[in-house]
Amino acid sequence: MAQSLPILVEVTRGSIVESRHAGSAAVVDAAGRIVHAWGDIDAPVFARSAIKAIQALPLVETGAADAFGVSEAELALACASHGGESIHTDCVGSWLGRIGLGERDLECGPQISSHEATAHAVLRAGGSFTQVHNNCSGKHSGFLTLACHHRESTRGYIAPDHPTQVRWRRVMEEMSGLDLARAPTGIDGCGIPVVGVSLSGLARAFARLADPAGLADERRAAIARIRSAVAKHPLMVAGHGRFCSEMMGVLGERAFLKTGAEGVFCAAMPTLGLGLALKIADGTGRASEVACGAVLDMLGVIDDTARPRIAHRLVVPVLNRAGKRVGEIRPARPWPN
Repeated sequence: MAQSLPILVEVTRGSIVESRHAGSAAVVDAAGRIVHAWGDIDAPVFARSAIKAIQALPLVETGAADAFGVSEAELALACASHGGESIHTDCVGSWLGRIGLGERDLECGPQISSHEATAHAVLRAGGSFTQVHNNCSGKHSGFLTLACHHRESTRGYIAPDHPTQVRWRRVMEEMSGLDLARAPTGIDGCGIPVVGVSLSGLARAFARLADPAGLADERRAAIARIRSAVAKHPLMVAGHGRFCSEMMGVLGERAFLKTGAEGVFCAAMPTLGLGLALKIADGTGRASEVACGAVLDMLGVIDDTARPRIAHRLVVPVLNRAGKRVGEIRPARPWPN
């Protein structure tokens, strides 16, 4: 990323700005036209979990979801970075059982539930955390379903050359309009391969989720199903107390939001036919959430009815240990041109 990136988010304490977060962001339409841009939108970034909805498209397009009776809640979970609450783990367990597999078939590794109350409850009960608790277990269940549908090996489904991984990379190329054959690659925390994509390309991919009019019938139908599933089951995408779920619970189908690790955030805005992709340079989620909210607000996605219900997400209070408000995390003032 370029060194002279604009400040997108600032953190105050008392009367001073204590911290500043620089970053880059792109707002693009489905044809690839840049509507707004801040910072370096051409450098490749690893989108991480922000692109799970795109990775879920083959699950629907190929008929795998229908063949195994994948529900709307499960489809939303395939797009999730969930908190490991019982609503998530129970759903994953049921889904895997229906396709004849179990938690040991998940290659994402175990993870402590990020939902604090759930983690405490499991530990008090003397329980343990398994692959089902991994925040990516829904996405992995989708990959396993796809492999079962095509009668492919479920072992090693996370390998870069496994057909399940080849399929989503091809879809990513088609949605972003980019040739990713020589793009930088890596491995995500859950073991899935990642590929470097520019913010402008990511934003275009999400613009096509927002406005799929120019896509093939099968893809338009798959996008419609995924957007509907997420709008009906926003808690499955993240969980209680999480930015993505709270925002989509209020905005409904006006916006599909998805966070990714290391300060990445993407959004599809169907009412505007636009996509957003942003990256906070220092990788902090507190800044990516506020920056995402700021852009949605600037574009008019957040109206006067919705704003009071999510105001605490647009400007986040900074509290001391006694719960007293001592500052805030807010969009940069002024917002960069």
